[in-house]
Amino acid sequence: MASSQDRCELAAAGVEGVGAASAIGAMPFREGITHMTDPKYPIGPFEIGSPPDISMRLRLLSQLAEVPNHLRAAVADLSESQLDTRYRPAGWTVRQVVHHLADAQMNWYVRTKLALTEDDPIVRSYDEVRWAELHDARTASVEPSLILLDGLHRRWVELFKSLSEEQWKRKIIHPDRGIFVLDATLAMHVWHGRHHTAQVVELRNHMGWR
Repeated sequence: MASSQDRCELAAAGVEGVGAASAIGAMPFREGITHMTDPKYPIGPFEIGSPPDISMRLRLLSQLAEVPNHLRAAVADLSESQLDTRYRPAGWTVRQVVHHLADAQMNWYVRTKLALTEDDPIVRSYDEVRWAELHDARTASVEPSLILLDGLHRRWVELFKSLSEEQWKRKIIHPDRGIFVLDATLAMHVWHGRHHTAQVVELRNHMGWR
């Protein structure tokens, strides 16, 4: 079983302002990371800062749209045994990482919709470690999750692009992490996709899988 420290929601505290620096800075293509640093946080933990301005928001939306393609490239041509390799000791397998990202982004997509249709909704948390230990996360083909992420991110980006400035300021309340404002979550979503993609890229490079 993966360690509870694979709980990536521990990477950023729930606050009203989260910044774009850690999301913008790294480019986790398969060739984009050349050495093993911290395998748990190969692009670093999420950094809290100021909400993005309009220009940064557009850059983040473009990068959010790219997340599914980057992940697909990271897992391309991996064998079943490679997909079942843990990206670090006591960590999730590559297969679990892919399914986790689909599960997590899907949860945040729903939270985005709740923020836009309800007044300061209190959203449900979920135990991502236990989700990652369910049968489908441990054994299922990664292709359905890659397809899910592709469609989900297309809809998510289209929704985000339609928002007014007033809508970007709408909030959710997380029971464990506090208040999230929509425009402040955008960098976190980009970071999250790049974070898990980079875990796979780091493993490929470390193992010499080409």
